[in-house]
Amino acid sequence: MLNQVVLVGRLTDDPKVIITEKNNKRTAINIAVQRAFKNSEGFYETDFIRCILWNAIAANTSEYCHKGDLVGIKGRLQNSEYLDKENTKRYITEVIADKVTFLSSDKTKK
Repeated sequence: MLNQVVLVGRLTDDPKVIITEKNNKRTAINIAVQRAFKNSEGFYETDFIRCILWNAIAANTSEYCHKGDLVGIKGRLQNSEYLDKENTKRYITEVIADKVTFLSSDKTKK
């Protein structure tokens, strides 16, 4: 069986690290990934994909990347479920990153 995802896109916000109860570093980022084809109106559509980064990957991405930077992500898909305010079961699919490659980054931005 294989569960592998490779994405290239731009960060929609600055990454922010949080420390979990078990003292792990975690960052949730969204990347904008443009589709390779145009829609019926002649425009490229964009998908916004949530990615979860852990520990060293989270810390390095938070330190060196900012909103608008181009990143490559290799990881796996993971499904989760939760109950919303009305006690309705909701589902979410996220990419759990194994590797993040900084494709464009300006270290002078902050």
